[in-house]
Amino acid sequence: MGDVLLVGFPALVLLAVLWAVSAALKPRDHGLSDAERYQRELAARSAAHQAAQTQAALAARAKMEASTRHRDAEQRHQQNPQAHSVSGQLAAFAPGGTPSGHQGNILPNGQLNPQLALQLRAMVRSGQKVQAVKLLRQATHVDLSTAKNYIDRL
Repeated sequence: MGDVLLVGFPALVLLAVLWAVSAALKPRDHGLSDAERYQRELAARSAAHQAAQTQAALAARAKMEASTRHRDAEQRHQQNPQAHSVSGQLAAFAPGGTPSGHQGNILPNGQLNPQLALQLRAMVRSGQKVQAVKLLRQATHVDLSTAKNYIDRL
């Protein structure tokens, strides 16, 4: 029994050392842990959900604005059938019929120059509605109620 222990014990120790060395030299899996994989998957799902919610909100807003414009146009038409819409009055000042010095504020399709529109939006957001109405009236020569209605819709 002693001879078996003298030969078996060092062999067992040698096997343990070989196993430890092979385990230490074995290439590690440097992939993502389950927690990191879950976090990335959760972030991707969250981003997709947010994008879908944003798209749905923008579609709902566009639909609501379209119905509001249609309803407002009907109300104006019922109140005064000869009244023009804001864009109709602005279209009267398109570059072809614009008084001199004011070309460029109204585009040929009756829309405001984008730079002027951005300036008006910035003024409205900063609480300067009265100044925005004045600027719109100076730039386009529309009447006060038309300018006010346009600014209120920004």
